[in-house]
Amino acid sequence: MKLTSVLGLLLFFFICFPSLAQKTKSQLEQEKRENLKKIAEAEKILSDTEHQKKASIGQLNALNQQIKARERLISGLNQEVGLLDGEIGDLNIIISALQSDLKDLKDEYAQMIYSSYKANRGFSKLTFLFSANTFNQLFMRLKYLEQYSEARQLQVRQIEIVSEELIKQKSQVEIKKSEQQLLLDQQIAENRKLLGLKVKQNSLVTELSKKEKQIRKELAQRKVAVEKLDNLIAEIVRKEMERSKALSSAAAASEEEISSLFEGNKNRLKWPVATGFISSKFGKHPHPVIKGIIEDNPGVDIQTSQNAPVNAVFEGKVVAVAIVPGMNNVVLLQHGNYYTLYARLKDVKVKKGQNVSSNETLGTVFSDKDGVSEVHFEVWKEYQKLNPESWLSMK
Repeated sequence: MKLTSVLGLLLFFFICFPSLAQKTKSQLEQEKRENLKKIAEAEKILSDTEHQKKASIGQLNALNQQIKARERLISGLNQEVGLLDGEIGDLNIIISALQSDLKDLKDEYAQMIYSSYKANRGFSKLTFLFSANTFNQLFMRLKYLEQYSEARQLQVRQIEIVSEELIKQKSQVEIKKSEQQLLLDQQIAENRKLLGLKVKQNSLVTELSKKEKQIRKELAQRKVAVEKLDNLIAEIVRKEMERSKALSSAAAASEEEISSLFEGNKNRLKWPVATGFISSKFGKHPHPVIKGIIEDNPGVDIQTSQNAPVNAVFEGKVVAVAIVPGMNNVVLLQHGNYYTLYARLKDVKVKKGQNVSSNETLGTVFSDKDGVSEVHFEVWKEYQKLNPESWLSMK
């Protein structure tokens, strides 16, 4: 009989593999939740810029973020559909094995009934027993009938077990197919939304391309502002390094400990704003609209909601509060020989010399004439500019 092999197959699929499959499914569902959250954030930020009724780079950035999040969401849905395809395929293999096993069991049972009839030649059990020539033969025939009865009962029970399992597995297939159809419907809806966003994106790029002269002027102004900011930070760092040389051994050891703590939180620092996305990355990259223009960002720009609080990413000391044209209010924190910079603040809530804790509010993000709310964030190690994305936690 094949019952043992079929049950072994069931055990193999539903004990060994589902733990791995379930983990993958859980990961995909978690990613879906994260992408839906990012889409909601981008929609909120986009609505802030759309109130101005005019095209802006900030509006394009928010639209691009929405598109990326929706593409990731659709990719996740594709993976979920593929996962269900695999699960349905596995279930169909088991169903096929169960159907084959059930047929064999029924054939064996029918053969057992026929063989019994043929052996007894139509005589009753009593006739079969009492036609024995000796007592020993009678005893043997009695044992045979008992074993035969048990074998038939076992065969019937095995048929019932396999039949019940077959019904169960077919039900599982229908459930999986329903889940899959739901995902496919979501996928179609998300693809339609994505198509609409891309049409909007193309229209916005075309509109912004007509403002090339204005954009180039804004880029030149930004370059001047960044240079002023760089000079300000470099001068403060120089003074702090001079001050450190005069520190006592105990004070120097304390600053070294702070540096070590900051360094130990690489890839784990809190974001300076609770919601938002990186609209301009660190280093050199092409302008999103004007061809041939290469931007060089000493930090990252994080686009967020209007009036969002800007918070310290790590505990430290306020070593500068200043106003830099083009960068608005600026706060510089020291963390040993590391520094974090927060620029484009509408207002400032801390003072020079103040010690601040991690996640303490430093000020409020500034919103420009286009309704774009963007904080500029930098990380320095003495005179060296570092990529902030390597320091901030995953978002």
